[in-house]
Amino acid sequence: MEPVPLGEGRMASRPGRPHVSAALDGDGTCIATARGIAGDFLEQVQSEHGLTVSPRAMDVTRLVVSELVTNARKYAPGPVLLELGVIGELVEVAVWDSDPVLPVARAADPGRVGQHGLEIVMAVSHSLEVRQEPPGKRVTARIALLDPSDDGGTDSRPS
Repeated sequence: MEPVPLGEGRMASRPGRPHVSAALDGDGTCIATARGIAGDFLEQVQSEHGLTVSPRAMDVTRLVVSELVTNARKYAPGPVLLELGVIGELVEVAVWDSDPVLPVARAADPGRVGQHGLEIVMAVSHSLEVRQEPPGKRVTARIALLDPSDDGGTDSRPS
């Protein structure tokens, strides 16, 4: 399966499950760029693959991408790799960076300013996985495409 260029360092694989990857240089614009890629990807999932993506899933995916890319930019030197894909009824967001130190969610502290990103991602995601991948790490969050409150009238699985 040959990758298909999408511009700005982005690549998607066709045919098969919806997927996009982007190499981000880690500069000040990479967070906004990553959020844009996530929104474009989910719009493509709806228009080209006929899958339903709830407004909540769209917002939560952009938030998770923003938090994970922000952490990568803040704590790891160099580029960041963003990958988005659909697996069943979930969108998978994976961010790789060059720092092998695994992040740990801090204990709740309402007086702490900042450093709540991982807590937020854990709270809004279906699941979260963190693993070392030399020379750095990969953080993967999975988010439901449909709201848990949906009545099931719409099937988001590929046919």
